Amino acid sequence: MSSQDLRALVGLAIALVGGAILSPLLPGLIQTLKARLQGRVGPSIFQPYRELRRLWGKSVVSPQSTTILYRLAPSVSAAALLCAVAVVPVMAGEGSFPLGHDALVLLGLLALSRFALAVASWDTGSGFSLMSASRDLTFSVFVEALILIDITLAALPVHSTDLSAMVAGTAGISGWGGPVRWCALGAFFLVVVAETGRQPVDNPDTHLELTMIHEGPLLEYAGRDLAMLQWSSAARHWVILALAAEIFLPHAAGPLESLVCLVIWLVVLCAGLALAETWQAKMRLLMVPRLLVVGSVLAVTGVVTFYMGARL
Repeated sequence: MSSQDLRALVGLAIALVGGAILSPLLPGLIQTLKARLQGRVGPSIFQPYRELRRLWGKSVVSPQSTTILYRLAPSVSAAALLCAVAVVPVMAGEGSFPLGHDALVLLGLLALSRFALAVASWDTGSGFSLMSASRDLTFSVFVEALILIDITLAALPVHSTDLSAMVAGTAGISGWGGPVRWCALGAFFLVVVAETGRQPVDNPDTHLELTMIHEGPLLEYAGRDLAMLQWSSAARHWVILALAAEIFLPHAAGPLESLVCLVIWLVVLCAGLALAETWQAKMRLLMVPRLLVVGSVLAVTGVVTFYMGARL
């Protein structure tokens, strides 16, 4: 085995450990920091693990008249997020063994997870689940377009959609003097808020059926199925925040240095999300697409600026 293959294998192991085992720490950290900012003690950072253990020990419940689509949705969603975790590189210089790091594959896996939950909502026929799933799919049209434009902005300098190439191409701080990286960072911050289901786009703390988005398709699930879906939500936090830290925020060029930067930025991003949820209330549903369109305009501005002569 060559040194490059060994480095790729180590990077994959770190990614799987981080995404599969440590990802519940991210929503736990956000909830703890938000409680402290609001003057409350709040739950422990390890509360998501307690929830997963409690749910894993309960029996599965299937509504009447549901088909195999409903029963397969949690497994499909969890499998798609686990593959997405492996696709996102966690350090600079990481090879492409064995799944590769193509950005379009990552977008497809995230879309597959969302589609599985939407199909399960249609299968149950629950009004609240259908309403939440339709909102999620509507917003995903804007979110996925914004991610695609932002990824394009990062791919232009390296002429590749490979995420490892993007990590290497955006390493260092030399390109932060121009406007292109700032446009990419501002646009992707809206992606982070929308994909993790945080305020002002969504409120993860509410269980009011008339306002929920990401939590709505989970209403009919219980037991191990619900545990897999909650883990998938935590893994989505890991994927989106790791992507932001490795591509759209300053990071080092060395493997170990970039891994340290990843840990630091994950904590900073969780603190930023906690601060945003404390400072900003949930906006009206009809205002969310407008917010995402603003992010798309910002990303397109970065693309135009790049072609006008700016460089990352």
